[in-house]
Amino acid sequence: MKFTRRANANWKGTGMEGKGTISTQSTTLDNAQLSFKTRFEQGVGTNPEELIAAAHSGCFTMQLSFLLSEAGFVPEDLDTTAKVTFEDGTITLIQLELTGKVPGISEEVFQQTAQKAKEICPISKLLNTEITLSITLL
Repeated sequence: MKFTRRANANWKGTGMEGKGTISTQSTTLDNAQLSFKTRFEQGVGTNPEELIAAAHSGCFTMQLSFLLSEAGFVPEDLDTTAKVTFEDGTITLIQLELTGKVPGISEEVFQQTAQKAKEICPISKLLNTEITLSITLL
């Protein structure tokens, strides 16, 4: 399977005083605000690091769901938080925090399957940074 997705960013002005927008092909983001404040301070809008966290948590969780299904398990609930750390101009760490409820699975199999999902998730493979995973099975 091969496909291409797109997003568009527009910026007007300087890095600190300027403002921008970001939109996605699906229009889930449609001219969402992007600015210095939304990235480096607290402001209304989004930022690249938040978007990476969203992409990574979504990709990892879907990948885990596929792997669990292939192993004969039906996840009742998978919840993943991705925390992206930006430090001195570099993304230095992504912490994935998984909580799952999967009937009939052992702790060991869940741990192994989640680790595999982390390794083969396309977004994990794309990112050149340390990625950690903490796992809680309910």
